[in-house]
Amino acid sequence: MPDNFFSSILDSATTQAISVTNFLICLGTSLVLGLILSLAYMYKSHYTKSFSVTMALIPSVVCIVIMMVNGNVGAGVAVAGAFSLVRFRSATGTAKEIGGIFLAMGAGLACGMGYIAFGICFCIIIAAVWMLYSQSHFGEKQKVQADRTLKITIPEDLDYYEAFDDLMALYTSKNQIMKVKTTNLGSLFKITWNLTLSDPSKEKEFIDKLRCRNGNLEIAMYQQEIQSNEL
Repeated sequence: MPDNFFSSILDSATTQAISVTNFLICLGTSLVLGLILSLAYMYKSHYTKSFSVTMALIPSVVCIVIMMVNGNVGAGVAVAGAFSLVRFRSATGTAKEIGGIFLAMGAGLACGMGYIAFGICFCIIIAAVWMLYSQSHFGEKQKVQADRTLKITIPEDLDYYEAFDDLMALYTSKNQIMKVKTTNLGSLFKITWNLTLSDPSKEKEFIDKLRCRNGNLEIAMYQQEIQSNEL
């Protein structure tokens, strides 16, 4: 396909031509770097599939934006204003929704600068990669989900910092006290832990041991949920 097909349909003294080869090299490199950064982000950390996929795609969006602006000061100012709209949306969006807005803006910028063919190629390539990531297990935890939230009620005279240390060391790989609350006129404490079970199959055994420590008071354990404001 001739390079002039990928030139801007708008005449501008401030716009420089972009070759097809350079476009594909830059876009491909940004996709690879995005994948590497996303994998590094997921390493030994809590993450969601939505954010992992979006992080892998964002470098390519920035790439197309920079290539389309290409020294045009007016376009740069317009892009800054357009992208600032994402920050001030009325409803909080997921990583996938915000990523979709950036992708749409990148494609619109390409068309607005007159690079129709580049905009089409960008949309086709990124849409294909996005669907590939979504259909694959990329960003999903392969092992059985072991993250739990534990809520336990204890008498006021029980030292919750030391009373469960041995059980936490035996049944969890990591744990953290998130909240302490008094109840029943201060005669009881409600403690909330975020923890990761060493062996999810021993969850009932763990709860039984906790019941022996807290006097058989209320215990609740459930899967950790993604907070509503988390990407």
